[in-house]
Amino acid sequence: MPIRQADENAGADGARPRRRNKREEVLLKAAELIARHGIDGTSMRDIAAAVDMLPGSLYYHFASKEDMLQAIHERVVADMTRRVEEAVARVATPWDRLEAAAVAHLEGLIATGNMITIISPDFAEDRRALNATLKGQRNAYEVMFRRLFEALDLPRGVDPVLLRLQLLGALNWVPVWFDPAAERTPAEIARAFVATLRAAYADRPQG
Repeated sequence: MPIRQADENAGADGARPRRRNKREEVLLKAAELIARHGIDGTSMRDIAAAVDMLPGSLYYHFASKEDMLQAIHERVVADMTRRVEEAVARVATPWDRLEAAAVAHLEGLIATGNMITIISPDFAEDRRALNATLKGQRNAYEVMFRRLFEALDLPRGVDPVLLRLQLLGALNWVPVWFDPAAERTPAEIARAFVATLRAAYADRPQG
C-alpha cells in the first residue's frame, strides 16, 4: 500500500493546521522517484527538488539515499504485514485464513502502485549490505505465509514450501498484467488462485 502521510491535524488552538511532518513528505516523494527511476537513477538532489528543500537539508532526516530506501521498504513491508495480520485474524479455518491472506497481500501490492518494484527481491542486489537488510524484512513477512501453509492438512508428498512459492509467485506477478478496468478485482483474482489450490489439495485422502 502507499506510504501513508502523517495527518495534518489542527494545532493546539484548533485554528492553525499542524505542519506536515517533513520526513514523511520526503519518504513519499523518494518512494515515488526511486520506484520510477531506480535507486541509481534518483539523486538526493532530485528528491530535494521534489520536496522543495536544499539537498543538504535532506541529511537532517536521512544519512544517505540507502538509508532512505531502507526506511521506505520497511514502511511498505510493515503496512503489508499489518494488512495480512488483520485479514487473517477475522477467519478461523486454515484454508480460509490462507485465502484471506492472499486477498490482503494482492490488494496491498496493487495499492502500492509502482512502489512494488521497491519490494522486489532483486531491487538492490548490487548493494550487498542493503539487499541483505531488505531481504531480512521480506523474510519476516513471508514467515506468516509459511505458517499458513504449514497449518494446511495437505496430502502426503505435497511440499508446502513449493506450494507457498507457487502462490506468492502468482500473486506477485498480477500487478504486471492487472487492468483496473477489467471485471475481476484483486480480491477475486486472489480467491481464484487459492480456490485452484484448494480444489486440488483440500480434503484429499492421505497416502
